Amino acid sequence: MDYSGSCAEKLEIPLFDLSTIMKATNNFSIDRKIGEGGFGPVYKGILEGQEIAVKRLSRISTQGENEFMNEVVYIAKLQHRNLVKILGCCIEGEEKMLIYEYLSNGSLDSLIFDETQTKVLDWPKRFHIINGVARGLMYLHQDSQLRIIHRDLKANNILLDKDMNPKISDFGLAKICEEDDVGAMTNRVVGTHGYLSPEYALYGKYSVKSDVFSFGILVLEIAWNLYKEGRSTELLDECLGDSYSTYEVVRSIGVGLLCVQQCPEDRPNMSSVVLMLNNKGVLPLAKQPGFYIEGNAPSSGAFSSSQYAESTVTETPITILTAR
Repeated sequence: MDYSGSCAEKLEIPLFDLSTIMKATNNFSIDRKIGEGGFGPVYKGILEGQEIAVKRLSRISTQGENEFMNEVVYIAKLQHRNLVKILGCCIEGEEKMLIYEYLSNGSLDSLIFDETQTKVLDWPKRFHIINGVARGLMYLHQDSQLRIIHRDLKANNILLDKDMNPKISDFGLAKICEEDDVGAMTNRVVGTHGYLSPEYALYGKYSVKSDVFSFGILVLEIAWNLYKEGRSTELLDECLGDSYSTYEVVRSIGVGLLCVQQCPEDRPNMSSVVLMLNNKGVLPLAKQPGFYIEGNAPSSGAFSSSQYAESTVTETPITILTAR
């Protein structure tokens, strides 16, 4: 496949020379490395006076060339303040790189799961992040020209700019959705255990409601670090101090629980989530959450309860019931 032709002609995004990117990152020096993921290492650079982030496809990457092109195709056509912005790509020989805007506050997981860094996030910032991610997902599911299921929404795929505005990143596993509530099927489940909806993790069935489930897990991670049954305000991270609105916290937890209900049809769509987060109407009562999994196959019958989809994960399993 002629990747350079695909990028330059079909997508009309800038195609940078390898020498330009090497100069921008000081020849990929170790002191410029700012992260590492399934795709490969990420470097900070300076290109034409602008700070950039360079994702370099590793030769031993768990994400291959299809995921590389998947991300280029999708993210180049999506424009929203809560999605990371791609500036171009570099394809030369065996080198394949994506160039993004640099976001100075890094990934959300580096803040909420670090005892020192978590103190940076008071409740107003956390609620702002929850709302921003919700609006970004609503755009993907309903308002963008492609209508995308992300399939790998998690804390380290949420990047934060200098003003703590969240931006959804990493579209390597994304899929176009044709209908809101009709689930597609796969026998290769990819993503991160703990964020995967039960119908996707067990039976390979995914839809926009799979992303809604992942969003619910993300909200609950942001809203609490400890689990104590029946006392919502005690679920909060101690570092929040007096910065939080009890109403907003309890409402966020309620919305998060609605998003992680066992049955996809019970979960709200993202436009409803945005409305529920920002209005004062009574929330519906949440049904059984999806981490309490039953072994019943979906009514579609494509997979029996004994035919589990092959699961490929990018990180170790997590659970919202245990502090990280």
